[in-house]
Amino acid sequence: MTVGRDPARLQSLLRELCSLPKETEWVEFKRDNDDPPRIGEYISALANSSALLGKQSAYLVWGVEDEGHEVVGTRFKPSKARHKQQELESWLLQKTVPKIHFRFFEFSAANEQPVVILEIQAASHTPVQFDGTEYIRVGSYKKKLREFPEKERGLWRVFDRVPFERQHAAENLEADKVLKLLDYPAYFDLTDQPLPEGRDSILAALEADQLIQRSDSGHWHITHLGAVLFAKRLQDFQTLARKAVRLILYKGNNKLQTVRELTGAKGYAVGFEGLIDYLKTLLPANEEIGKAFREEVPIYPELALRELVANAIIHQDFNLTGTGPMIELFDSRLEITNPGVPLVDTRRFLDSPPRSRNEALASFMRRIGICEERGSGIDKVVAQIEVYQLPAPIFEQTEQHTRVVLFAHKEYKDMDMEDRIRACYQHCCLKYVNREPMNNTSLRERFRIDEGNSAMASRIIKQTIDAGLIRLYDPKANRKVYRYVPYWA
Repeated sequence: MTVGRDPARLQSLLRELCSLPKETEWVEFKRDNDDPPRIGEYISALANSSALLGKQSAYLVWGVEDEGHEVVGTRFKPSKARHKQQELESWLLQKTVPKIHFRFFEFSAANEQPVVILEIQAASHTPVQFDGTEYIRVGSYKKKLREFPEKERGLWRVFDRVPFERQHAAENLEADKVLKLLDYPAYFDLTDQPLPEGRDSILAALEADQLIQRSDSGHWHITHLGAVLFAKRLQDFQTLARKAVRLILYKGNNKLQTVRELTGAKGYAVGFEGLIDYLKTLLPANEEIGKAFREEVPIYPELALRELVANAIIHQDFNLTGTGPMIELFDSRLEITNPGVPLVDTRRFLDSPPRSRNEALASFMRRIGICEERGSGIDKVVAQIEVYQLPAPIFEQTEQHTRVVLFAHKEYKDMDMEDRIRACYQHCCLKYVNREPMNNTSLRERFRIDEGNSAMASRIIKQTIDAGLIRLYDPKANRKVYRYVPYWA
């Protein structure tokens, strides 16, 4: 059960934990033991054991006796505790890898005795370490994971078996609470279904799409898929609070001065259109560009914005904590960043079938029309960039993130060699996936180069060949009918 700070819910959780016949591999009772390294070891052990048992959270409880589970109170106050000149919680987080969510709750039990509950997120994609060592619970004992290879193998099987979307964002909720947390009318609207009459019919529809699951006790779990798509407030879900999209507008072309910052609150399906509309209000319009337009147009094509923002949402690595999708708007460029390195080489984004860590999320987003059909998104982005006569976008990988950079309009004379080579390569890829030839003529059209300046296009083609990005399709062909393909074709 994921708990809030409501005292009534904390007391209900305490009663539930105390009703267990004995300590389990996902619950530990203490009285006053407040040794910080031991607490850290328990965080690792309980996080790993709860994952192995299929639990969403584990708990370390102070103020309860081991044997009879009588609430006797505790002197431990984590909010005031410090270790090595740091706040206890900060020090524990620093020593924990990966940085899972955990939090202390201090409150009074029904008998007025002070109690502390440490709620610990289950490990999700790799065993949790504390200070470089992984721990596990064996019965009611804390042990090093490496000493129990069968449990370690079982833990890895769990990570492989349960995708993030199917894990629980909240557990053991009453039906009314589920409907309070999720924007269920938006679900029926976006899936083009009539809103059913009656609570049971609504819950059945959400369950059929695996947005919620019924628990053995008759309560409900909200899956990560349900929460990340239809949460009224992502902050209501502990594991998703930092996954809201951030939109930042800067003054100039650096990050020294922030003009405006917005952090989304709603689930992605509920908030997507509002996010795109707000982004468009921040974008200036360009005057006539080339010969294609005779009036002002948005600085970036809307289709490209929609597709790239949707991709950042869909392809993010949810297991990287403390970070989420981000859109940064500068005077002459726009950067869209998502957590997680790409599963496809950035140079092959245009032609490769997309691979997603979050296939259920991707499928639902396609179903409700937020992104393009499989495999057609990035080529349409590049095609729109060419129509708008913009510099070619950059697709890049950082240590833990994927970033796409769009550039405002530049005249050909203002583009550097790197801009031109990148545009030539992407143009060649686009032509190839559309089963059309790239040649001198098509590249001149891409750059709006006059027919009399074909040597200019030839020079760009040669530079791109020298960069190893394209090659001549048939070296034996007549020079007048030369055509080019990407290096990987």
